[in-house]
Amino acid sequence: MESNAVLLESKSSPINLLNEMHQLRLLGHLCDVTVSVEYQGVRAEFVAHKAVLAATSKFFKEVFLNEKDMDGPRTNVFLNEVQVADFASFLEFVYTAKVEVEEDRVQRMLEIAEKLKCLDLSETCFQLKKQMLESVLLELQNFSESQNSEEESTTQPSILLESKAAAVVEADQADSFQDPPETPADRSSNGVSPEMLATKPKEKL
Repeated sequence: MESNAVLLESKSSPINLLNEMHQLRLLGHLCDVTVSVEYQGVRAEFVAHKAVLAATSKFFKEVFLNEKDMDGPRTNVFLNEVQVADFASFLEFVYTAKVEVEEDRVQRMLEIAEKLKCLDLSETCFQLKKQMLESVLLELQNFSESQNSEEESTTQPSILLESKAAAVVEADQADSFQDPPETPADRSSNGVSPEMLATKPKEKL
């Protein structure tokens, strides 16, 4: 009786493999290639494994497959017009599938990914640039909305203040046209006030 086939698959094996290769590179163990990078007089050398570079970069794959002496000593590869920090970040990415860089270096990482034909790094940079652009657009939209709301909040109180001021002016004008109230004591029996009687003799003099 035949038994059914089952799948044995490890979720952690790819991560463990990358981590182990990364540690071997950092310690310089089993490295078979030295990459010399030079940019504007700044030069540095990086040791790595051909298999890892060939698997992640078509540029290195073509270089290694076209070597004449495959069984010779450690291979040397020279890269010009590549900054040391950028290639160090590239190596960290291909060995760990992640790297932390400044925002202004994302474009440079995209350029080195295209130069070395590293598809995974290119896609990662494209996605990150897209997220950064969307974030900037969202901030601009929020800023525009906040500006509009502030303008509306400043115009509404001014309209209310103007209407209140107009009402106060109208009330003052109405009060000025009304005669002051008089009490019965202010008038004499003939309807003439005592003040008017007191001023008449003076006017005759």
